[in-house]
Amino acid sequence: MSHISSIGAGLYSDLSVSTAPVLAETARNQSAFQALFETADFGTSTFRIQNVREFPAMGTPPNVVNVPVYGSATSQQIQGQADAPSMEITVNYVASDWAAGSDLGDLVGDGNQYTFRFTLLNSEPPAYGASDGEIGGTIASPVENSSYYWIGKIEALQVTPNLTDANTATVTITVQSDFYGAYTYTSAT
Repeated sequence: MSHISSIGAGLYSDLSVSTAPVLAETARNQSAFQALFETADFGTSTFRIQNVREFPAMGTPPNVVNVPVYGSATSQQIQGQADAPSMEITVNYVASDWAAGSDLGDLVGDGNQYTFRFTLLNSEPPAYGASDGEIGGTIASPVENSSYYWIGKIEALQVTPNLTDANTATVTITVQSDFYGAYTYTSAT
């Protein structure tokens, strides 16, 4: 397919993490990233972060610095160096998904780098509920999509109990590389 070409809500957007060895910087390209996630090992070395309630802004942050100017009512903006962002994802908390000894729970705060994939989807791909990783890819996704990849760490998980709504948790991910993408994939079927 192609990138999303109409206005819509990213209702079916997906965030996944691969625990396979991080690609060397020279090997970070669309086909290599795609191969990490579209694998029979989905659920073994690649995991979907489910029950996401809210995603943050995705992409490279601006590299603009405000500089005060003496005698001027406004400051000037100059190009600076963008800091690597951290992102916080809010999930509806299901304790068994994040418990010690679980696939995702063991990644929190372990200090290791992993590859992340965020796929923006406005409509449901055929394999959305399946246990494979082809949500944004060549076989199972004949819907418009845009995928971003980055290397990062899952630094923290903070649970917020709620007495009137679903319990939530904030998952903090630090970004350790540039963002790669937006890529899109065409259907092979």
